[in-house]
Amino acid sequence: MDVVVTGRQIEVSDRFREHAQEKLSKLEKHDHRIIRVDVEVSRERNPRQVERAVKVELTAFSKGPVIRAEAAAEDKMAALDLALDKMASQMRKAADRRRVHRGRHTPVSVAEALADATPPEPQEESEEVVERQVGPITVTGDGPLVVREKSHDATPMTLDQALYEMELVGHDFYLYVDKESERPSVVYRRRGYDYGVIALNVAD
Repeated sequence: MDVVVTGRQIEVSDRFREHAQEKLSKLEKHDHRIIRVDVEVSRERNPRQVERAVKVELTAFSKGPVIRAEAAAEDKMAALDLALDKMASQMRKAADRRRVHRGRHTPVSVAEALADATPPEPQEESEEVVERQVGPITVTGDGPLVVREKSHDATPMTLDQALYEMELVGHDFYLYVDKESERPSVVYRRRGYDYGVIALNVAD
């Protein structure tokens, strides 16, 4: 397994490179298909973020899906250990998911997922309505809004593959295109290993 270490706005010593090689080699016991792990080390520009001064991003390439994890800490060594723990945890969960029988869990329908949802109470309209432009979106009022656009290439996959990908990236949801129905769908975590699925019917 190759380990490629790069620094962004921070110097990376040979000692750290050797330390990263030794630490990351332990990942092979969780996934023997790993070919290469990229390690990117960067420094936080905000001087007040002392406890998160250094960030380490790990990207593992294997014969299966790409796995990513990141963490920040006071120094490179601590950040590497935290990111490594996250990646190992994601690999263990993915391995557990592969061992679970496919028919053991039934996806929750959209109606069931929304059955317990309480509709928001209507808010009184203020006398003065302020509109502002945030990127391509017009925002009414002064509520906070963070807009971050991302675009990814999508290959249709089965529900089992989507669950596997969700475990690898360590998120609570995963957006994908269903291979059988060809509909945009989202699988999301509920409790423990329970999950739900929301699919969109695209109108002609």
